[in-house]
Amino acid sequence: MTLTLQSSASFINFKETKGVKTPDEFLGMVSFAQAKPSCRLVAKSSMQEAQLSHERIMEVLKIEKREKLHELTANHSNSSTRVPVFVMLPLDTMTMGGNLNRPRAMNASLMALKSSGAEGVMVDAWWGLVEKDGPLKYNWEGYAELVKMCQEHGLKLQVVMSFHQCGGNVGDSCSIPLPPWVLEEISKNPDLVYTDRSGRRNPEYLSLGCDMLPVLKGRTPIQVYTDYMRSFRERFNDYLGNVIVEIQVGMGPCGELRYPAYPESNGTWRFPGIGEFQCYDKYMGASLAAVAKAAGKDDWGQGGPHDSGQYNQFPEDTGFFQRDGTWNSEYGQFFLEWYSGKLLEHGDRILAAGESIYQGTGAKLSGKVAGIHWHYNTRSHAAELTSGYYNTRHRDGYLPIARMLAKHGAVLNFTCMEMRDGEQPQSANCSPEGLVRQVKTAARTAEVELAGENALERYDGGAFSQVLATSMSDSGNGLSAFTFLRMNKRLFEPENWRNLVQFVKSMSEGGRKASLPECDSSRTDLYVRFIKESHSKKATEVAVV
Repeated sequence: MTLTLQSSASFINFKETKGVKTPDEFLGMVSFAQAKPSCRLVAKSSMQEAQLSHERIMEVLKIEKREKLHELTANHSNSSTRVPVFVMLPLDTMTMGGNLNRPRAMNASLMALKSSGAEGVMVDAWWGLVEKDGPLKYNWEGYAELVKMCQEHGLKLQVVMSFHQCGGNVGDSCSIPLPPWVLEEISKNPDLVYTDRSGRRNPEYLSLGCDMLPVLKGRTPIQVYTDYMRSFRERFNDYLGNVIVEIQVGMGPCGELRYPAYPESNGTWRFPGIGEFQCYDKYMGASLAAVAKAAGKDDWGQGGPHDSGQYNQFPEDTGFFQRDGTWNSEYGQFFLEWYSGKLLEHGDRILAAGESIYQGTGAKLSGKVAGIHWHYNTRSHAAELTSGYYNTRHRDGYLPIARMLAKHGAVLNFTCMEMRDGEQPQSANCSPEGLVRQVKTAARTAEVELAGENALERYDGGAFSQVLATSMSDSGNGLSAFTFLRMNKRLFEPENWRNLVQFVKSMSEGGRKASLPECDSSRTDLYVRFIKESHSKKATEVAVV
């Protein structure tokens, strides 16, 4: 039997799987347990596969006691401190036809994840795939196969109601647009999507300005999202609460509650630009005009701030975001309260629908908030403001979000848990650690569960150690769960896999310090296209012979 880690795939690919009977046996293959004197590790930079013979696997399994493997993954902690770890599945887990992509490879990969001690996996339920064939025509078959596969392996499942497109953002490796019939409506009425001051339309997600208008063949966007979630419940009712343990409700681009203020597609935005306000479609414009009129300030309703700059500028380059800029004026406060308030209302509407559908099923409800850490150490927090988070030196923008989530019994899922301040460029005034501390405080105050994710793909011990440090708190506001981004070929490379297994074990023990390297030994980019790798990486073959 040969185990192959192919560079073009996101899964483990078995050429033959007959010799593998249990997850523990599989762990013996992919974890590359410490070799005995009779084993020799060979590294070849020109190769991209990890191969093990069936006979050698059997020999290793005889040498390595099964108890040793169980000791690696067993949960030694009490339930009050244990932090379950989930692993995000590839974005292309489903084919464009709605079927499970490479099912045999997926089955093998799930077997490996179970052996690592992971609690389960997370998958996007793409609107653009499930309701592709027309309004109210749902195809859940590929997801049904995945749910059954997770059940067979004893893995739990977090499912994201992904009402956004895939493509055009950090880490997007494939393209899944919104349903064709929705795109047809957008082509007739471009104001259905977010628009910036220059008139650029963003097709990632429908504008919240039309939430309550029957613009989708007689249904409102909120009704469409509600019908979609209801269809999921009807199809998977028997699995909710036991296999499917969490429903994360998508509320914006990348599934996050935010505006698409920093779109990477076509080079529109690059880190650490401040981004731009997304309030120039006719529906958002009408709302702003109405609120301004009601306040007796008609001239404030003629569009967003004129001095807020462009996507890739810095705060001090603009009149609005600079140290004593317009953001802190009466007008600035009016506009930011409206802009952030519309986002909160949008989240409230979708989560209310989700709560009404999934309440009593045993599955948790959750919502995702973006970790916008650049320019956090400035007074205005410009990048957060353009994204819809009214968070400044003088105002807490995350407490209202946390309270909105708590209102619906939803978990607050927050990103950038793996980042350290010292890894970021000084010129960008970043503070991911300060941001995480603020969000943890908001979650504790609002009495809402806090879960975490890593924002970027990181496999090094330094990132895992940072998550461990963040996951626990003596004051009772640690993480309730952590979802690791993501399962792909790099995850199963020997060093990365060992780091993951040790990380899962440490999280299961309540955040006990892991024996992981503090440096980024995998030379992972600390931010996409910003910090270059110091050396070119070579693919490595590891063969036990």
